[in-house]
Amino acid sequence: MTGGRTTVVIITQNRKAELLQTLQHMTALPDRAPVVVVDNGSTDGTADAVAERFGQVKLLRSAGNLGALGRNLAVRDIDTRYVAFCDDDTRWRPGALRRAADVLDAHQQLASVTGRILVAPAMTEDPITPELRNSPVPGPAWLPGPALLGVLAGASMFRVAAFRQVGGFSPRLWLGGEEELLALDLAAAGWWMCWAPDVVIEHAPSSCRDPRRRRQLGIRNTLWTAWLRRPLPSALRRTVTMLRSVPRDWASVAAFAEALAGLTWVVRERRVVPAAVEHGLRLLEEPQRRSPARRYVG
Repeated sequence: MTGGRTTVVIITQNRKAELLQTLQHMTALPDRAPVVVVDNGSTDGTADAVAERFGQVKLLRSAGNLGALGRNLAVRDIDTRYVAFCDDDTRWRPGALRRAADVLDAHQQLASVTGRILVAPAMTEDPITPELRNSPVPGPAWLPGPALLGVLAGASMFRVAAFRQVGGFSPRLWLGGEEELLALDLAAAGWWMCWAPDVVIEHAPSSCRDPRRRRQLGIRNTLWTAWLRRPLPSALRRTVTMLRSVPRDWASVAAFAEALAGLTWVVRERRVVPAAVEHGLRLLEEPQRRSPARRYVG
């Protein structure tokens, strides 16, 4: 058991079969924790199926798709120190919840622990793993793993106090790369984040997704995050890198158009990160440019 330290939060929409399998796994873990499911307006009977088969799971029904804000909704009312986010196609392995909570217990300035993701069916490491394992971000000697300036929501446990302090996930970004802005705000507030190879999460990527729209949101949100938090030269450099790397198609054009349409509020809400955080972001630029996990496809 996680000793009452952790709540698991899952957001979902129209993935009933996958979610039910994930819940079967998560509610049977030896280090199980209470689970909250936020149904983002599913039309396939997902919410009713959860209520019928998993009475021990707290179910929050949303009339529409809240995206990542569904996580904020769940965290608002939980009373544990930590929250482990889990997607409807990811599963924390036995012992992973307990281990992540132990790490957070031992390091009070640590805001989050991101685990090592194994991709089904072969259970090979996710392509982003080398980027996390070899993170060049400078960190204090006490940090129990590589320092991060970006997290993976479906494979991370957060300190609830830190998450609430920075306001959780941004309503502007909705979904798709929404973790980057959260991570930068945590770092700017003085919190640390790390990767832990012994916290293992399995991922069976869902086929029920719109890869083109997912790419559009990822491009748009990456641009918004750069414009919101990076100094102007760095934001411009990031924009040029994106222009050179995205596929030359109408989906990419639409993503840039969406980003430009938000420029007014971006300028109004712009808040540049401290110099130390920007230094870490500069060190990440080349590894991210070479990372196979950051190819905008679909």
